Amino acid sequence: MLRFDVLTLFAGYFEPLRTQGICRRAFDSGVVQLHTWNPRDYASGAHRSVDDRPYGGGPGMVMLAEPLLGALHAARAARAAAGAATAPVLLFSPAGRVLRQPEVRELAESSGAVLVCGRYEGVDQRFIDLHVDDEVSLGDFVLSGGEIPAMALIDAVARLQPGVLGDELSAQQDSFSDGLLDCPHYTRPPRFQERDVPETLMSGDHARIARWRRDRMLELSWRRRPELVLELERERRLDRDDLRLLDTLRANGSRGGEA
Repeated sequence: MLRFDVLTLFAGYFEPLRTQGICRRAFDSGVVQLHTWNPRDYASGAHRSVDDRPYGGGPGMVMLAEPLLGALHAARAARAAAGAATAPVLLFSPAGRVLRQPEVRELAESSGAVLVCGRYEGVDQRFIDLHVDDEVSLGDFVLSGGEIPAMALIDAVARLQPGVLGDELSAQQDSFSDGLLDCPHYTRPPRFQERDVPETLMSGDHARIARWRRDRMLELSWRRRPELVLELERERRLDRDDLRLLDTLRANGSRGGEA
């Protein structure tokens, strides 16, 4: 069972995952479970405060450790009662490592995770030090909270579950599935605003089509994310034809093979 327990002040963010698109299939089939836990339910005091001013001064507020810990204990107890395995605690933070497809695939094969959605200026560092296993980021930008990154992670993991996608090959052909960006795609009509579908894709020659797609993946990755290609080169995961095209791309600077 793949189960996500989300610590969030705004559980409503996650309802569309249960009712819309591909993710809905994962939840309807029971392949993926999602439970939310509001730290405010575990806060003390008449106002059930979940944040306070930072020590040392400065703008904004900081999430209190105690309500988060109460929510975490409740999530872990519920997981145990349901027979779910112990799961890592992930905090979404600009300081975290950038999430990549290999980590998504690894999580998709696990029992899930406890996801902590921070808000305000951040989370009391003591909670992070004592109870968070890893910090995760979607990139070098700042959001209002961790809910959107958590939704993105759940979506990325859910679509890799068996039976969720209409065609299991779809996940294998996604960007980053083999370390590169995906190739361009075309559909009907064969001509649109004076632009034709590449002849190779209409040839019926499956080997030629496969090579065309691989070349376009390399070319697009080299132009937009060259570090992806260099990583595959270092790991010796490029074949002879890949290396031949890469030599051409290097020789032509920012321009690669003909699309």
